[in-house]
Amino acid sequence: MHDIGAELARAAGMTTTSGRARAGSAARTRKQPFDIDAVLGRIRHTIAETGVADAAMFALAAEGYTSLFEQLVACIISIRTYDETMLICARKLFARARTPEAIAALPVRSIDALIRQSAFHEAKAAQIREIARRTVSDFGGQLPCSFEVLTSFKGVGPKCANLALGIACGETRIGVDVHVWRVTNRWGYIAAPTPEQAMRALERKLPKQYWVEINRLLVPFGKHVCTGRLPKCSTCPVLEMCRQIGVTEHR
Repeated sequence: MHDIGAELARAAGMTTTSGRARAGSAARTRKQPFDIDAVLGRIRHTIAETGVADAAMFALAAEGYTSLFEQLVACIISIRTYDETMLICARKLFARARTPEAIAALPVRSIDALIRQSAFHEAKAAQIREIARRTVSDFGGQLPCSFEVLTSFKGVGPKCANLALGIACGETRIGVDVHVWRVTNRWGYIAAPTPEQAMRALERKLPKQYWVEINRLLVPFGKHVCTGRLPKCSTCPVLEMCRQIGVTEHR
């Protein structure tokens, strides 16, 4: 089977091994000092070399869906939903109605039908229509680049607000999803029991030039290499700096 993790390792000039390995191996004991610039540089390089799919919201932005409203709606669709499925749903919705005015004019059942493949689609459809309605009635059809405004909408938390503001408005904000949370904890870079606590820890420690990019890098890295179960440590381009916190078994 095609192994993207192995390709990432080859792009970084690493040798690879196969089969399961105990995380208490010698590699764990010969760690280099953690260098966030070097770590993100390696991940950026290997992702570019192997051509793995971009994180979904950044992929939509590259397709021209760059407005704050579009990015926010896409993030709502993405909640508890695979990137590949979110992209299908968002493209279908935006092909039918792309502006707040157009979406507000749709009945909830029509929005629901367009995003039905996503998790919790019925609730999301109602949330999306309400955001569209309020965008038109309260903000003249143009969402302001305001964290407070975005998080005032039902179903919008810090992750979606920060991602949308970072991509659409160019604000320096960190979007922490499950991949960013898991990987940065596993590195030993932070120790945070929840994504929201991880966001605050990263805001204190991560250099600001990486605040938006870290999501773009760690979503594909977390999907293909630093996976939740049995991470591919043997093909990881940053293994010698990763503390492998919580890893008891890996590939």
